Amino acid sequence: MKTNVYMVRHADSPFVFGEERTRGLSQEGFAAAKRAAEFFTDVEIHYIASSPYARAKQTVQTIAEQKALPIDEFEALAERAIKGLDYKAPWEELLAAIRRSFEDKDFALAGGESTRQAQERAVPVLEKLLQERRGQNIVIGTHGNIMTIMMNHYDDSYGYAFWDATTKADIYKLVFDGNRLEQVERIWS
Repeated sequence: MKTNVYMVRHADSPFVFGEERTRGLSQEGFAAAKRAAEFFTDVEIHYIASSPYARAKQTVQTIAEQKALPIDEFEALAERAIKGLDYKAPWEELLAAIRRSFEDKDFALAGGESTRQAQERAVPVLEKLLQERRGQNIVIGTHGNIMTIMMNHYDDSYGYAFWDATTKADIYKLVFDGNRLEQVERIWS
């Protein structure tokens, strides 16, 4: 029995240091979130989960309203911090660290979380949903890095290059047979 998991990467959200959990979408982000909901107008959705971060929840909120479903938050789906949240670093340093973290799953900057650690917390949530919601259509409000990390667990070809090519917002349909990832299709355009 196939289960479809729609990974909805959050829309544009201006970076504000120290507001990782609470920063919301920009005006453009809210417009993109409404556009994302249009993809699901004719798709039966049975369940919606999300990262607890405001930008991820706000991106799937219109879908939840459209389908009259609650959004279940999971702390384990929060974005991966490649460095400690109290540590500022130039963007080039962060990009290099993210690239290296997909080559060496145990690498992270000081205070950060490695790819392996992020997989160990996030993948069990996905596996639980695959078991409990088998045969259903699931939407997950997510972030680019943790989404790629979860996909990488099932297929290591999803790494830095894939992450770097994703957009804000973005939607990927993952088709699972049991807990085996069979197909990935980008449905955002």
